[in-house]
Order: sequence, then C-alpha cells, then structure tokens
Amino acid sequence: MGNLKEVRMRIASVSSTQQITSAMKMVSAAKFRRAQNAILTMRPYSEKLSEIIADIDVKDGVQTPYHNVRKADKVLLVVIASNKGLCGAFNSNVMKEANRRIEHYLSGDKNVSLSLMTIGKRATDFFSKRTNFVEESFIEVLDKPSFDSISEIAETIMKRFCEKKYDRVELIYNKFKNSLTQIVLTEQFLPIETEAASGTAKDSGANSDYIFEPNKQTILAEMIPLSLRSQFYRVILDSLASEYGARMTAMQKATDNATELLKELKLTYNKARQTAITNEIIEIVSGAEALNG
Repeated sequence: MGNLKEVRMRIASVSSTQQITSAMKMVSAAKFRRAQNAILTMRPYSEKLSEIIADIDVKDGVQTPYHNVRKADKVLLVVIASNKGLCGAFNSNVMKEANRRIEHYLSGDKNVSLSLMTIGKRATDFFSKRTNFVEESFIEVLDKPSFDSISEIAETIMKRFCEKKYDRVELIYNKFKNSLTQIVLTEQFLPIETEAASGTAKDSGANSDYIFEPNKQTILAEMIPLSLRSQFYRVILDSLASEYGARMTAMQKATDNATELLKELKLTYNKARQTAITNEIIEIVSGAEALNG
C-alpha cells in the first residue's frame, strides 16, 4: 500500500502542475495576441519611414550626426530579454548571441571598450553576475511598455552616441516570426548604415516623388530621431511578442507532457491497486481453505 500512496501523491502533484501550466498558457495566449497585433501594426509604419529616409540620404548625400561612422573603439551592446522565465530557450538564445558578440569584440588585437545595457531582469541577472560590463539596466519598462518610456531609453543612447561616448551601438534581441519561431538577431542601431539604406532604396524601387518643405536637411533632422525611436520601439515589441509566443508554446508542451504522465501514473496506480486486491483475495481464500482443512 505504501507504493499506492506514493503513486497517489505523484498523481496529485502532476495534476496540480497541469492546472498551473494550462492557466499560464491561457494567460500567455491573451498577452501574445495583443503583442502580435502591436508588432504587426508597427512594422509597416517603421518600414515606410525607413524607406523615405533612405531615399533622401542615399540619393542626396544628406546626413546627420547619427550617420557618423567612427572606428569602433567604444561599443554598446543592448541585450533585450524578459523579466520572467518559463519561456523555453527564449532567454538562453539571447544570452548566447550576446556572449558571441562580446567574444568577437574582446578577441584578437581589438582594443575595444565594451559596455552592456540590459533590458529585462533575466539579462540583468545573467550578465551582472558574470561580467563587469553592465552599465545600465531597465526592468520595469517591459511590464507596461509604452512608446514614451521606450523612447527615453533610445534618446539616451542617441545622445551618448552624438557625444562620442559610443562609436557603435548594437541591439541583440529575438525577432518575432510566429508563435513557434523566434529569430535571434544582432541589429546595428548606430551609426545608421547608409550602404544598407542604399541597397534597400534600390531594391524597393524608391523614388524621389516628394515635395520637401522647407528642405530635405531640415526634414531629415526631424525624421531621423523619430525613425530611431520607432526602430527601438519596434525591437522591444518584437521581443515581447517573441517572449509571449515562446512561453505559450512552452506551457502547451508542459501541459501535454503532464497529461501523458498522468495517463501513465493512473495506469500504474490501477495495476498496483488491482494487484493488491488480488493478493488480498488470495490470502482470504487460502485462510478459509486452511480452516476447512
């Protein structure tokens, strides 16, 4: 009977876990739908804005302080993870990519001053314990993401780049593809890549059928900061949608595994219970025969 008690305890434990993972899956699914709608709505605006800016600066050679390409002696890596776990390999994939970029800049003869800015508790905890590169961390911004709060972080980075505190800024994050797939990317934030912009403009067939008032330089000076803030906001939305999708998938798999384990445990319990009942019947019959004999 001791074995039966142990199996019953395991069944109760797995059943409780199944209820928790199922509830977490439903919560993640609701958050995922909102995050998915947000990033899918944001992307066309961000892409069109980048297309217009590319058409201006590539064709006319108009540039801003954000275009200044310098030797990458001072590099900032912005690592974007999550505040919570239970989302599969979402966080570990970002950490691996960030470590790869750190090794890239610190290897060989490169004389690089490296800084990290972490967004998300998981990234902050991971790198604070393992390196002394963490310069600044943001955690609460992911709980209630808004364009204004995220723009403040982007503004800080842009200001420091113009002040030459950083020569290069890279964003490391999960790009949302669908609920099952997240793509880990390292994306250059600053300086703005004019060569890449040129290729985009040519491939997309962009043209200069615009009327600029008062002039292109003035408009670009306003649009570039807006574009950079929008790009940073899009990256955060990408990461959030990826996080909720990864957690929803992980909780679905955990629920399915718990369901399969419950089936096996109940089968084991029923077999053990049947064996115990059979043994008791045999003992009763044997005792009766002994008394009759």
